[in-house]
Amino acid sequence: MTQASLAKPLRTQLENTVKAARDIAETAARAALQQLAVGEGRAPDYLNDAQRALRRRLRAHGRSLGDAKHGDDTQELRRLVWEVAYEHWHRMLFARFLAESGLLLWEPRMWRGFRPGLRAY
Repeated sequence: MTQASLAKPLRTQLENTVKAARDIAETAARAALQQLAVGEGRAPDYLNDAQRALRRRLRAHGRSLGDAKHGDDTQELRRLVWEVAYEHWHRMLFARFLAESGLLLWEPRMWRGFRPGLRAY
């Protein structure tokens, strides 16, 4: 069985949609990293212990990706933003693929302890 390729206008539309989604994912990733002050020289007082630990891990991961740490302890975020956006984009894309294919499994008992606003760091 062979699959036909998309017509040129549909390929262009798909490409533009993917680019726009990627930009949105990068904007959201940058906002989340800024909220945790990952690029700042010191952790803000409003972060709790778990958020401070996450911030330290993210800073280390950013350096491992090649983001530079400056003398005043600030750090670039460019590569870390790309990484976070890429991971979330692909997680959402895969979940959508599973849902569209009827393969996404959902078990209500998994959500018994779910509370809105609860984050899994």
